[in-house]
Amino acid sequence: MDCRKIIKELQSQASEKYKANVMKMGIPGEYSIGVSTGEIRNIAKRIGKSNELAFELWNTGYHEAKLLAVLIFDRKDIIHSDIEKLMSEVVSWDLCDHLCKNLIAKMKGYEEFIYKWITSTHIYKKRAAYTLMATSAIHDKKLPNDTLDKYLRLIRETQDIEHEHIKKAVAWALKEIGKRDFDYNEKALLVAHELLNNGNKTQAWIAKDAIKELENMVKVEGRTRLISTKTQMGSEV
Repeated sequence: MDCRKIIKELQSQASEKYKANVMKMGIPGEYSIGVSTGEIRNIAKRIGKSNELAFELWNTGYHEAKLLAVLIFDRKDIIHSDIEKLMSEVVSWDLCDHLCKNLIAKMKGYEEFIYKWITSTHIYKKRAAYTLMATSAIHDKKLPNDTLDKYLRLIRETQDIEHEHIKKAVAWALKEIGKRDFDYNEKALLVAHELLNNGNKTQAWIAKDAIKELENMVKVEGRTRLISTKTQMGSEV
């Protein structure tokens, strides 16, 4: 399938409901097709990996084509300067997280982006730094403790996080680190209480959001990470 045919297929799967959802995130109507993520994933499976085609799809400007492009990029053949260019063109939280979780976090040396982007003035590069922290805390079972400690220190020290899409990612990262095990649950709660007592208004919001979830965690057989008591109770009903 070439780029033109793929766009036509996406358009054939379009729904006004999904298009409205995309436009709510600030994507202009002319760049919104309106296709579910599930259908995009199905198309990606049929296409396979191709960086050339992925860049073509990304460059059409369509939001759904960019989501599809992320899924067909071959991470073995993409370089960090490509990632910088892609992220600089992200204008929505869902594409930011999709790019982080499905491509960047699977690349060797992805940690470089965390330390570089955490001081960025670009909203979604800054969000990406925290999204990558959260993603690595969830999926990277070999993530060293000293790296997690660095992440907690960065969360404690970070400023300029007032934007809604950034502060939510900070809280997400703090919560996912705190679900690693009981040791990191305690460490994350200590950071949260420090932010609550000594931080600004935004940091206090992050702290309260994290504390609400991290104060009630349990270890369940068969799971490597902690879960909330509410989740456990729901699974037992």
